[in-house]
Amino acid sequence: QVQLVESGGGLVQAGGSLRLSCVYSGSIFSVNAMDWYRQAPGKQREWVASITGSGIENYADSVKGRFTISRDGANNTLSLQMNGLEPEDTAVYYCNGNFALINPYRHLEFWGQGTLVIVSS
Repeated sequence: QVQLVESGGGLVQAGGSLRLSCVYSGSIFSVNAMDWYRQAPGKQREWVASITGSGIENYADSVKGRFTISRDGANNTLSLQMNGLEPEDTAVYYCNGNFALINPYRHLEFWGQGTLVIVSS
């Protein structure tokens, strides 16, 4: 299986920045795509950003121009650089990955446990 462990959340003032990290490990043959999602209190989980195995990035309109997703394949780390944070960005942020696994070969999706980001006004 695959484990995903997020870190980097915390409390920041509006206009500030945070960098989230997600370290993944396991019987991974290749990465198909990885995403960041978030869930604000009382709301449904929403997609924030994605990056394909070939490095193509996509962003939700609400974070475009402020957030940057990246992946370091050598260190098995997915990151989310968040600049210009707004109180509306307050949420638990989750790392999601779709992987090709070995022994046996198959494709599966995994989630991290989440990291809390609080943006104060």
